[in-house]
Amino acid sequence: MDIKAKIEEIVAKVKSDKDLAAKFKANPLKTVKDLLGVDIPDEQVNAIVDGVKAKVNLDEAEGLLGKVKKLF
Repeated sequence: MDIKAKIEEIVAKVKSDKDLAAKFKANPLKTVKDLLGVDIPDEQVNAIVDGVKAKVNLDEAEGLLGKVKKLF
C-alpha cells in the first residue's frame, strides 16, 4: 500500500467534504479506517492519520498566512 498516495487521497476527500472533515476531527482513526475500506495494522493507520492531520493543518496555516499577507 502506498501510504503517501492514501494520505493525499484522504486529504482531498476531507477538504472537499465538510461532513467528512467534521467526522475526521471528531474521530480521525475511525474515519481513516472507514475510508480505507481494508483492514491494515494500526501502526499504518496511525501513520496515515498523522500524515493527514499534518497536511490539513499545514494547508490551513498556509491559507491563513495568505489572508494575512493580503492585508498588508
